Amino acid sequence: MSGFTTRAIHAIENIENEAIVPPIYLASTFGQPTTFEEGPFEYQRGGNPTRANVETTMAKIEGAKHARVFASGMGATAAVMGMLKTGETMLMGMPVYGGNYRFATIELPKRGVESRFIHDFATLSDDDFDETVKMVFLETPTNPTLRVADIARIAEIAHRNGAIVVVDNTFMTPYLQLPLELGADVVVQSATKYLAGHGDLLGGVVTTNDAEIDEQVFKAQLISGGILPPMDSYRLMQNVKTLAIRMERQQENALKIIEMMREHPAVDEIFYAGSANENEAEIQSRQAKGIGALFSFTLTEGKDVKAFLDTLQIFEFAVSLGGIESLICLPATMTQGAYAPEHLKDSHVAPNLLRVAVGIEDIDDLLGDLRTALDAA
Repeated sequence: MSGFTTRAIHAIENIENEAIVPPIYLASTFGQPTTFEEGPFEYQRGGNPTRANVETTMAKIEGAKHARVFASGMGATAAVMGMLKTGETMLMGMPVYGGNYRFATIELPKRGVESRFIHDFATLSDDDFDETVKMVFLETPTNPTLRVADIARIAEIAHRNGAIVVVDNTFMTPYLQLPLELGADVVVQSATKYLAGHGDLLGGVVTTNDAEIDEQVFKAQLISGGILPPMDSYRLMQNVKTLAIRMERQQENALKIIEMMREHPAVDEIFYAGSANENEAEIQSRQAKGIGALFSFTLTEGKDVKAFLDTLQIFEFAVSLGGIESLICLPATMTQGAYAPEHLKDSHVAPNLLRVAVGIEDIDDLLGDLRTALDAA
Protein backbone atom coordinates (compact mmCIF):
# COMPACT_ATOMS: atom_id res chain seq x y z
CA MET A 1 0.00 0.00 0.00
CA SER A 2 1.83 3.08 -1.24
CA GLY A 3 -0.88 5.75 -1.10
CA PHE A 4 -0.98 7.94 2.02
CA THR A 5 -4.70 7.70 2.67
CA THR A 6 -4.81 4.00 1.80
CA ARG A 7 -2.14 3.38 4.43
CA ALA A 8 -3.98 5.54 6.96
CA ILE A 9 -7.25 3.67 6.45
CA HIS A 10 -5.88 0.14 6.15
CA ALA A 11 -2.96 0.22 8.60
CA ILE A 12 -4.79 -2.13 10.99
CA GLU A 13 -5.22 -5.65 9.65
CA ASN A 14 -7.02 -8.75 10.94
CA ILE A 15 -9.68 -6.83 12.84
CA GLU A 16 -11.86 -8.98 15.09
CA ASN A 17 -15.10 -10.39 13.66
CA GLU A 18 -14.42 -8.80 10.27
CA ALA A 19 -15.43 -5.40 11.65
CA ILE A 20 -14.60 -2.48 9.35
CA VAL A 21 -13.03 -0.53 12.22
CA PRO A 22 -11.22 -1.93 15.29
CA PRO A 23 -13.05 -2.12 18.63
CA ILE A 24 -12.16 0.16 21.55
CA TYR A 25 -10.50 -1.58 24.50
CA LEU A 26 -11.18 0.31 27.73
CA ALA A 27 -9.65 -2.25 30.10
CA SER A 28 -7.18 -0.89 32.64
CA THR A 29 -5.68 -4.33 33.28
CA PHE A 30 -5.33 -7.60 31.37
CA GLY A 31 -5.20 -11.22 32.48
CA GLN A 32 -1.76 -12.82 32.38
CA PRO A 33 -0.65 -16.39 31.57
CA THR A 34 -0.31 -18.60 34.64
CA THR A 35 2.96 -19.83 33.14
CA PHE A 36 4.33 -16.50 34.44
CA GLU A 37 5.28 -15.42 30.95
CA GLU A 38 4.46 -11.83 30.06
CA GLY A 39 1.29 -11.37 28.03
CA PRO A 40 1.03 -8.87 25.13
CA PHE A 41 -0.74 -6.38 27.42
CA GLU A 42 -0.60 -6.13 31.19
CA TYR A 43 -1.71 -2.69 32.40
CA GLN A 44 -3.04 0.23 30.37
CA ARG A 45 -0.19 2.58 31.26
CA GLY A 46 2.25 0.17 29.64
CA GLY A 47 0.12 -0.74 26.66
CA ASN A 48 -3.41 -1.06 25.34
CA PRO A 49 -4.69 -2.65 22.09
CA THR A 50 -6.41 0.56 20.98
CA ARG A 51 -3.34 2.67 21.64
CA ALA A 52 -1.24 0.07 19.84
CA ASN A 53 -3.55 0.39 16.82
CA VAL A 54 -3.14 4.15 16.51
CA GLU A 55 0.61 3.78 16.99
CA THR A 56 0.66 1.29 14.11
CA THR A 57 -1.30 3.77 11.99
CA MET A 58 1.05 6.64 12.83
CA ALA A 59 4.12 4.55 12.04
CA LYS A 60 2.65 3.53 8.67
CA ILE A 61 1.86 7.06 7.51
CA GLU A 62 5.17 8.41 8.81
CA GLY A 63 7.19 5.65 7.16
CA ALA A 64 8.64 4.84 10.59
CA LYS A 65 9.47 1.62 12.38
CA HIS A 66 8.29 2.88 15.77
CA ALA A 67 5.59 5.26 17.03
CA ARG A 68 4.39 6.25 20.51
CA VAL A 69 1.32 8.37 21.22
CA PHE A 70 1.04 10.64 24.25
CA ALA A 71 -1.61 12.57 26.14
CA SER A 72 -0.43 15.84 24.55
CA GLY A 73 2.14 17.24 22.17
CA MET A 74 4.15 18.52 25.11
CA GLY A 75 4.09 15.05 26.65
CA ALA A 76 5.69 13.72 23.47
CA THR A 77 8.26 16.52 23.30
CA ALA A 78 9.11 16.25 26.99
CA ALA A 79 9.81 12.53 26.61
CA VAL A 80 12.22 13.21 23.75
CA MET A 81 14.02 16.17 25.34
CA GLY A 82 14.09 14.14 28.54
CA MET A 83 16.61 11.79 26.94
CA LEU A 84 19.27 14.46 27.50
CA LYS A 85 21.53 13.93 30.52
CA THR A 86 23.25 16.26 32.96
CA GLY A 87 26.12 18.06 31.29
CA GLU A 88 24.69 17.71 27.79
CA THR A 89 23.55 20.51 25.47
CA MET A 90 20.66 20.94 23.04
CA LEU A 91 20.71 23.29 20.07
CA MET A 92 17.19 24.62 19.57
CA GLY A 93 15.98 26.50 16.52
CA MET A 94 14.21 29.78 17.13
CA PRO A 95 11.48 30.80 17.06
CA VAL A 96 9.84 27.68 18.39
CA TYR A 97 6.50 26.81 19.98
CA GLY A 98 6.19 28.42 23.42
CA GLY A 99 5.70 25.10 25.21
CA ASN A 100 8.93 23.71 23.75
CA TYR A 101 10.68 26.95 24.74
CA ARG A 102 9.38 26.62 28.31
CA PHE A 103 10.68 23.07 28.62
CA ALA A 104 14.08 24.12 27.29
CA THR A 105 14.39 27.18 29.53
CA ILE A 106 12.63 26.03 32.70
CA GLU A 107 12.75 22.24 32.99
CA LEU A 108 16.02 21.26 31.30
CA PRO A 109 18.19 23.58 33.43
CA LYS A 110 16.88 21.77 36.54
CA ARG A 111 18.40 18.62 35.07
CA GLY A 112 21.72 20.24 34.31
CA VAL A 113 21.02 20.42 30.56
CA GLU A 114 21.94 23.56 28.63
CA SER A 115 20.01 24.92 25.65
CA ARG A 116 21.63 27.11 23.03
CA PHE A 117 19.41 28.89 20.51
CA ILE A 118 19.96 28.99 16.76
CA HIS A 119 18.11 31.83 15.03
CA ASP A 120 19.13 30.92 11.49
CA PHE A 121 19.90 27.30 10.67
CA ALA A 122 21.32 28.39 7.32
CA THR A 123 24.42 29.43 9.30
CA LEU A 124 24.74 26.13 11.22
CA SER A 125 28.26 24.70 11.00
CA ASP A 126 30.62 22.37 12.81
CA ASP A 127 31.68 25.35 14.93
CA ASP A 128 28.29 25.26 16.68
CA PHE A 129 29.09 21.84 18.14
CA ASP A 130 31.27 20.65 20.96
CA GLU A 131 31.40 17.33 22.79
CA THR A 132 28.38 18.28 24.97
CA VAL A 133 25.92 18.85 22.09
CA LYS A 134 23.79 15.71 21.79
CA MET A 135 20.54 16.99 20.25
CA VAL A 136 19.40 19.48 17.63
CA PHE A 137 15.72 20.39 17.95
CA LEU A 138 13.98 22.33 15.20
CA GLU A 139 10.68 23.25 13.64
CA THR A 140 10.47 23.78 9.92
CA PRO A 141 8.62 25.90 9.11
CA THR A 142 9.00 27.78 12.38
CA ASN A 143 6.22 28.98 14.65
CA PRO A 144 5.09 31.73 13.95
CA THR A 145 7.48 33.28 11.40
CA LEU A 146 7.39 30.29 9.01
CA ARG A 147 11.15 30.24 8.38
CA VAL A 148 12.38 27.11 6.63
CA ALA A 149 15.40 24.99 7.54
CA ASP A 150 17.16 22.35 5.45
CA ILE A 151 16.58 19.12 7.39
CA ALA A 152 19.00 17.03 5.31
CA ARG A 153 21.84 19.54 5.71
CA ILE A 154 21.27 19.92 9.44
CA ALA A 155 21.16 16.13 9.90
CA GLU A 156 24.46 15.73 8.03
CA ILE A 157 26.23 18.28 10.24
CA ALA A 158 24.65 17.00 13.47
CA HIS A 159 25.45 13.35 12.79
CA ARG A 160 29.03 14.24 11.90
CA ASN A 161 29.30 15.74 15.38
CA GLY A 162 27.58 12.94 17.30
CA ALA A 163 24.17 14.61 17.82
CA ILE A 164 20.69 13.42 16.95
CA VAL A 165 18.15 15.57 15.09
CA VAL A 166 14.58 16.02 16.34
CA VAL A 167 12.04 17.72 14.06
CA ASP A 168 8.71 19.07 15.26
CA ASN A 169 6.60 18.34 12.18
CA THR A 170 3.27 19.60 13.55
CA PHE A 171 2.79 22.24 10.85
CA MET A 172 3.57 20.05 7.84
CA THR A 173 2.32 16.64 9.06
CA PRO A 174 3.54 13.41 7.43
CA TYR A 175 1.25 14.15 4.49
CA LEU A 176 3.36 17.11 3.38
CA GLN A 177 6.79 16.38 4.88
CA LEU A 178 8.68 13.26 6.02
CA PRO A 179 11.65 14.33 8.17
CA LEU A 180 12.83 10.77 8.83
CA GLU A 181 13.39 10.29 5.10
CA LEU A 182 15.41 13.50 5.08
CA GLY A 183 17.78 12.30 7.81
CA ALA A 184 16.07 13.25 11.06
CA ASP A 185 16.31 10.73 13.90
CA VAL A 186 13.06 11.60 15.67
CA VAL A 187 9.83 13.33 14.69
CA VAL A 188 7.51 14.85 17.29
CA GLN A 189 4.05 16.23 16.56
CA SER A 190 1.14 17.70 18.40
CA ALA A 191 -1.65 15.37 17.33
CA THR A 192 -4.02 17.99 18.72
CA LYS A 193 -3.50 19.96 15.52
CA TYR A 194 -3.82 18.60 11.96
CA LEU A 195 -3.61 14.90 12.81
CA ALA A 196 -6.77 14.94 14.94
CA GLY A 197 -8.00 17.96 13.00
CA HIS A 198 -11.21 18.84 14.80
CA GLY A 199 -10.09 20.83 17.83
CA ASP A 200 -11.59 18.38 20.30
CA LEU A 201 -8.77 16.21 21.64
CA LEU A 202 -5.21 16.55 22.91
CA GLY A 203 -2.48 14.20 21.79
CA GLY A 204 1.16 13.88 20.83
CA VAL A 205 3.20 11.52 18.67
CA VAL A 206 6.85 10.45 18.62
CA THR A 207 8.12 8.47 15.62
CA THR A 208 11.58 7.08 14.93
CA ASN A 209 13.44 4.32 13.12
CA ASP A 210 15.89 3.90 16.00
CA ALA A 211 14.93 1.04 18.36
CA GLU A 212 17.08 2.41 21.18
CA ILE A 213 15.47 5.84 21.02
CA ASP A 214 12.03 4.25 20.89
CA GLU A 215 12.82 2.24 24.02
CA GLN A 216 13.93 5.38 25.86
CA VAL A 217 10.75 7.21 24.83
CA PHE A 218 8.59 4.26 25.90
CA LYS A 219 10.28 4.09 29.31
CA ALA A 220 9.77 7.82 29.80
CA GLN A 221 6.09 7.39 29.02
CA LEU A 222 5.75 4.36 31.28
CA ILE A 223 7.32 6.25 34.16
CA SER A 224 5.45 9.54 33.67
CA GLY A 225 2.11 7.98 32.73
CA GLY A 226 1.58 10.45 29.88
CA ILE A 227 -0.48 8.02 27.81
CA LEU A 228 -3.22 8.70 25.28
CA PRO A 229 -6.43 7.13 26.67
CA PRO A 230 -8.27 4.47 24.62
CA MET A 231 -11.16 6.71 23.54
CA ASP A 232 -8.83 9.46 22.32
CA SER A 233 -6.56 6.86 20.71
CA TYR A 234 -9.51 5.54 18.73
CA ARG A 235 -10.67 9.01 17.70
CA LEU A 236 -7.17 9.99 16.59
CA MET A 237 -6.88 6.79 14.56
CA GLN A 238 -10.17 7.55 12.81
CA ASN A 239 -9.55 11.28 12.34
CA VAL A 240 -6.13 10.84 10.77
CA LYS A 241 -7.74 8.84 7.96
CA THR A 242 -9.07 12.11 6.53
CA LEU A 243 -5.85 14.08 7.05
CA ALA A 244 -4.93 14.22 3.35
CA ILE A 245 -8.38 15.44 2.33
CA ARG A 246 -8.46 18.10 5.04
CA MET A 247 -4.90 19.21 4.41
CA GLU A 248 -5.47 19.62 0.69
CA ARG A 249 -8.52 21.84 1.29
CA GLN A 250 -6.80 23.87 4.01
CA GLN A 251 -3.69 24.45 1.92
CA GLU A 252 -5.78 25.40 -1.12
CA ASN A 253 -7.71 27.91 1.01
CA ALA A 254 -4.49 29.32 2.46
CA LEU A 255 -2.96 29.93 -0.97
CA LYS A 256 -6.04 31.83 -2.15
CA ILE A 257 -6.14 33.93 1.02
CA ILE A 258 -2.45 34.81 0.74
CA GLU A 259 -2.99 35.87 -2.87
CA MET A 260 -5.84 38.16 -1.85
CA MET A 261 -4.01 39.65 1.13
CA ARG A 262 -0.92 40.46 -0.93
CA GLU A 263 -3.01 43.01 -2.82
CA HIS A 264 -4.80 44.54 0.16
CA PRO A 265 -3.45 47.95 1.23
CA ALA A 266 -3.99 47.19 4.94
CA VAL A 267 -1.49 44.31 4.83
CA ASP A 268 2.18 45.13 5.25
CA GLU A 269 4.06 41.81 5.19
CA ILE A 270 3.00 38.17 4.77
CA PHE A 271 5.07 35.25 6.02
CA TYR A 272 4.62 31.67 4.83
CA ALA A 273 6.87 28.67 4.29
CA GLY A 274 9.45 29.70 1.71
CA SER A 275 8.56 33.39 1.60
CA ALA A 276 11.70 34.65 3.36
CA ASN A 277 14.08 34.24 0.41
CA GLU A 278 14.81 32.17 -2.69
CA ASN A 279 16.97 29.70 -0.77
CA GLU A 280 14.19 28.86 1.68
CA ALA A 281 11.67 28.63 -1.16
CA GLU A 282 13.92 26.08 -2.87
CA ILE A 283 14.34 24.08 0.35
CA GLN A 284 10.60 24.05 1.01
CA SER A 285 9.81 22.90 -2.52
CA ARG A 286 12.43 20.15 -2.22
CA GLN A 287 11.54 18.74 1.19
CA ALA A 288 7.78 19.33 1.40
CA LYS A 289 4.65 19.10 -0.75
CA GLY A 290 3.43 22.66 -0.46
CA ILE A 291 3.47 25.43 2.13
CA GLY A 292 0.85 24.05 4.51
CA ALA A 293 -2.15 25.96 5.79
CA LEU A 294 -0.56 28.42 8.18
CA PHE A 295 0.76 31.92 7.56
CA SER A 296 1.42 35.12 9.48
CA PHE A 297 1.13 38.78 8.56
CA THR A 298 1.40 42.31 9.86
CA LEU A 299 -0.90 45.24 9.20
CA THR A 300 0.45 48.43 7.66
CA GLU A 301 1.48 51.21 10.03
CA GLY A 302 -1.45 53.02 11.60
CA LYS A 303 -3.94 50.19 11.12
CA ASP A 304 -5.89 49.03 14.17
CA VAL A 305 -5.26 45.38 15.14
CA LYS A 306 -8.14 45.37 17.63
CA ALA A 307 -10.59 46.74 15.07
CA PHE A 308 -9.46 44.01 12.66
CA LEU A 309 -9.98 41.26 15.25
CA ASP A 310 -13.31 42.65 16.50
CA THR A 311 -14.74 42.68 12.98
CA LEU A 312 -13.96 39.04 12.18
CA GLN A 313 -17.01 36.76 12.17
CA ILE A 314 -15.63 33.40 10.99
CA PHE A 315 -12.00 33.50 12.14
CA GLU A 316 -11.94 32.90 15.90
CA PHE A 317 -9.34 34.72 18.00
CA ALA A 318 -7.76 31.72 19.71
CA VAL A 319 -4.56 29.72 20.08
CA SER A 320 -3.96 26.36 18.41
CA LEU A 321 -4.24 25.45 14.75
CA GLY A 322 -4.84 22.59 12.36
CA GLY A 323 -8.54 22.08 12.98
CA ILE A 324 -11.30 22.41 10.42
CA GLU A 325 -12.15 25.82 11.89
CA SER A 326 -10.13 28.90 10.93
CA LEU A 327 -8.32 30.61 13.81
CA ILE A 328 -6.15 33.68 14.29
CA CYS A 329 -3.88 34.63 17.17
CA LEU A 330 -1.32 37.20 18.33
CA PRO A 331 1.80 35.10 18.99
CA ALA A 332 3.80 37.67 20.97
CA THR A 333 1.27 37.55 23.81
CA MET A 334 -0.24 34.11 23.21
CA THR A 335 1.74 31.20 21.77
CA GLN A 336 5.10 32.90 22.44
CA GLY A 337 3.98 34.65 25.61
CA ALA A 338 6.60 32.82 27.71
CA TYR A 339 9.52 34.19 25.68
CA ALA A 340 12.07 36.46 27.30
CA PRO A 341 11.90 39.91 25.62
CA GLU A 342 15.30 39.46 23.98
CA HIS A 343 14.24 36.12 22.47
CA LEU A 344 11.08 37.68 21.05
CA LYS A 345 13.18 40.40 19.46
CA ASP A 346 15.88 38.06 18.15
CA SER A 347 13.22 35.74 16.70
CA HIS A 348 11.47 38.64 14.92
CA VAL A 349 8.14 37.91 16.62
CA ALA A 350 6.74 41.42 16.35
CA PRO A 351 4.04 42.65 18.77
CA ASN A 352 1.65 43.17 15.84
CA LEU A 353 2.36 39.85 14.08
CA LEU A 354 -0.87 37.88 13.51
CA ARG A 355 -0.81 34.12 12.84
CA VAL A 356 -3.58 32.63 10.71
CA ALA A 357 -4.55 28.95 10.82
CA VAL A 358 -6.78 28.30 7.82
CA GLY A 359 -9.65 25.83 8.07
CA ILE A 360 -11.84 24.06 5.54
CA GLU A 361 -14.68 26.59 5.38
CA ASP A 362 -15.87 27.79 1.98
CA ILE A 363 -13.19 30.02 0.52
CA ASP A 364 -15.54 32.84 -0.51
CA ASP A 365 -16.74 33.15 3.09
CA LEU A 366 -13.17 33.23 4.43
CA LEU A 367 -12.08 35.82 1.88
CA GLY A 368 -15.11 37.98 2.58
CA ASP A 369 -14.55 37.82 6.35
CA LEU A 370 -10.93 38.89 6.03
CA ARG A 371 -11.63 41.65 3.49
CA THR A 372 -14.28 43.18 5.76
CA ALA A 373 -11.96 43.04 8.78
CA LEU A 374 -9.02 44.48 6.84
CA ASP A 375 -11.19 47.32 5.62
CA ALA A 376 -12.30 47.99 9.20
CA ALA A 377 -8.71 48.10 10.41
